[in-house]
Amino acid sequence: MRCLLIAAAATLALSSASALAAGDAAAGKVKAYTCTGCHGIPGYNNVYPVYKVPKIAGQNQAYLVAALKAYRTGERKHETMQAQASALSDSDIDNIAAYLAGLSGE
Repeated sequence: MRCLLIAAAATLALSSASALAAGDAAAGKVKAYTCTGCHGIPGYNNVYPVYKVPKIAGQNQAYLVAALKAYRTGERKHETMQAQASALSDSDIDNIAAYLAGLSGE
């Protein structure tokens, strides 16, 4: 039984990874243009409330997909990110994540 559960989990993980790989990085580059206004500035700090804006270039693709979907549903709270993500389809999110994950995090 335990082996069956492990095999099922491995299959699910591999199928999720292949689904993420389906994102179109070229299309994501176009959609991610507005992201660079905050996330593309090295050392950028938000004014109010004050916090460091995270670098997203080179971030894990699955994390980016999960974060954008959570902003879209309101599960993650940030007004600007919720507004941005609300206009994105699942395909847009996959494409943006594919693009950003392929960038250097340096």
